[in-house]
Amino acid sequence: MSAPPRVPFGDLARTVARLRPEIDAAVADVLDNGWFVLGAQVEAFEGAFAAHSGAAHAVGVGNGTDAIALALRAVGVGPGDEVVTSPLSAAFTALAISQIGARPVFADVDADTLTLDPASVEAAITPRTRAVVPVHLYGRPANMDPILAVARARGLAVVEDAAQAHGASYRGRRIGTLADAAAFSFYPSKNLGAFGDGGAVTTDDPDVAARVRRLRNGGQTTRYNHVERGVNSRLDELQAAILSVRLRHLDADNARRRAVAARYDAALAGVPEVVGPAPAGDSLPVFHLYVVRSPDRDGLAGRLAAAGIGTAVHYPTPIHLQPAYGGAARAGELPVAEAAAESVLSVPIYPELDEAEVAAVAGALEAQAEPARGR
Repeated sequence: MSAPPRVPFGDLARTVARLRPEIDAAVADVLDNGWFVLGAQVEAFEGAFAAHSGAAHAVGVGNGTDAIALALRAVGVGPGDEVVTSPLSAAFTALAISQIGARPVFADVDADTLTLDPASVEAAITPRTRAVVPVHLYGRPANMDPILAVARARGLAVVEDAAQAHGASYRGRRIGTLADAAAFSFYPSKNLGAFGDGGAVTTDDPDVAARVRRLRNGGQTTRYNHVERGVNSRLDELQAAILSVRLRHLDADNARRRAVAARYDAALAGVPEVVGPAPAGDSLPVFHLYVVRSPDRDGLAGRLAAAGIGTAVHYPTPIHLQPAYGGAARAGELPVAEAAAESVLSVPIYPELDEAEVAAVAGALEAQAEPARGR
């Protein structure tokens, strides 16, 4: 009997190989042109990404963290303000808030979707609250309409953390167009990833877009004329050229992710011990990650490893319990997020998985049914 196939959790080398001819041509164009920062490639990508997102404007920046920070600054958040966000995310969501001198305040998440719970958001608002940053977690849109209703009733800005949701839709509307602004990351492992760091802010507000453009480039209106204290956070030409290539494939890649997710969903239908993602309802997720939950998360990870399946945990410690944010909320105050952090496990999902690998992951998940494990 042959050993089970080894399925790596991720393999970016496959992405490079699949797109190598297009990438080589795009990079060669940049090298031949000899212009490397804020040039024609960035402008072209910004236009294409705005069109794909359905937003009026897209502004390329240095990374996803800066995208959140600059978007918040552009909508009027500053030192001393509070921003309500999710504790179940990469810590960089909160770090971006701290970066501009504001204070992250954490609301709990919904038990099914693991995105921000609108009622918890409302309870977290204080007189110092200036904005809400919902996270579209794992490629699944947050429940935006009730979050927006809570925010609008109190005059709060809303900035989407869309770092994991390129191309996702919520009730027929693309992520990146639902609020005052949205922040995207192009970290290499994202659905739309650069071959280095990168990020973007999308918005329909021309004033927000203009301010992000100014802030990303040192606060300059024209060269050497700094009207405010900006930062140095510019998407470079090489990354923009690579992103333009990858953007052409994004819809097909997301469709492949959804197809793989459907195979995993079917495999888990008879496995009550392992809970897959909640049904999407009227949203269209893009499965940046396929995350299951099990009360025996570590045991599950070990059994999948024995079957040759790579896994990861996103995220093992809620942000409010991270040392950097000790005191933001006490253990037990955000019970849904804390319970999720102890049970979540991500399994391989990326467009380059072949059918044998998908079948191997699906089979390993299906084998977690209690009777099967007892054989």
